[in-house]
Amino acid sequence: MLSIRSPPSTAHPIDDTLALHHGHRIDPLPLPPSADASKFNEFGREVKGVHPGEMSDEQLKEIHDLLYKHSVLLFRDVELTPEQQYALTKAFDPSSENYGHGNNKTEADKKSILHPDLKTIPRVPQVQLIGNGTVYNHEGLAEAKLKHPSHITFHKTRVSEEDTEKGFTRFYRWHIDAALYNLSPPRVTTLYGKIVPKGPHQTVRYDDGTGDELEVPLGTTAFVSGRTMFNLLPPELKSVVVRARVKYNPHPYVWMAPAHALPTGLGIMSEGLEMPNDDLPPWEEAKIKVYPILWKNPVTGELHFQVHPCGVRELFIDPLPAGASRDGALYPDGAHLTDLKEVRDLLYKMQRPAIAPSMVYPHDWRENDLVLFHNRGVLHSVVGAFKPDQVRAFHQCNLAASDEPVGPTAEDVAQYA
Repeated sequence: MLSIRSPPSTAHPIDDTLALHHGHRIDPLPLPPSADASKFNEFGREVKGVHPGEMSDEQLKEIHDLLYKHSVLLFRDVELTPEQQYALTKAFDPSSENYGHGNNKTEADKKSILHPDLKTIPRVPQVQLIGNGTVYNHEGLAEAKLKHPSHITFHKTRVSEEDTEKGFTRFYRWHIDAALYNLSPPRVTTLYGKIVPKGPHQTVRYDDGTGDELEVPLGTTAFVSGRTMFNLLPPELKSVVVRARVKYNPHPYVWMAPAHALPTGLGIMSEGLEMPNDDLPPWEEAKIKVYPILWKNPVTGELHFQVHPCGVRELFIDPLPAGASRDGALYPDGAHLTDLKEVRDLLYKMQRPAIAPSMVYPHDWRENDLVLFHNRGVLHSVVGAFKPDQVRAFHQCNLAASDEPVGPTAEDVAQYA
């Protein structure tokens, strides 16, 4: 099995030319015309000349550090078995074992909004089959009926059927791959395209009054950088997030299932439709997750804004540190926000700039693409809609981590608060 012998000790950018010494090349990802290239200097790289399922420990250590520096790595035209994909994913966290959202067998799993989207590869249960249409005799599954998640079933409003036929669509849900209850967020996710249907590009509508639209490839996976999400904030909001923690609801995917999302896919409408906690599957206070808004990159030391807005229930903000200027400061004495709409509105104000069309990388999938992404450094979204006869089959793997995300240091708080 692939393994990483020692965790990285660097806290500075890695030199990409190191990779050249071991026979592979690192190229920037091709950006669409819509992207602001100045915001993607460090984001995303294509790795050429190395097989991700057959790397030496030395190569794997380099790929590990490159991923944490660049957030998304692409390997094209790769033949990868589920066993190899699991081994690669596990190599980033050798103590991890379980699929990131649990075993898909408990009461909570079956009531989860995620449940219809996941089919398990029988011999490698940590690898999930996702996609659209019906596939046959696939990795031990005689028949699997897959359904691409669509905004139509989750958003408060929807693109009309007429406009859907014209190719208009939406982001489904911006998220981090994480159970957000009991299990720790995976460090990385691997996503492997086995069957990729072709078709015309679609146009994402934000439908939030801004007029924003984004042309995307059919069935793209859209990524935004948590680092950029933080860097875009004005100083007064940087001060808030460096002091803040979010508390997630128990069983958040069951809790949110009756509710509706905003048209941007960036959070939930506050209509009071969430399932009452008394009606949820059994839960324990000790298993509820409270995380800093900012997660520290273990290789670069940079801060990434990492919040799954759909599952948040409360927000804690620490007071300004001693000696910090109070001029123009928000929540200088700290706060505990429990009004759900207030919490959601504040998060939306902070996260929305980073999903603007110029900030989004929409990956143009080809068959046998493997995308490896830093799940603690990016947010991503399913996008678009397929017709029932458009067959798509992807393998996804992420593993509940052996540790929790690390938040800002005292030095970070002093710098930004």
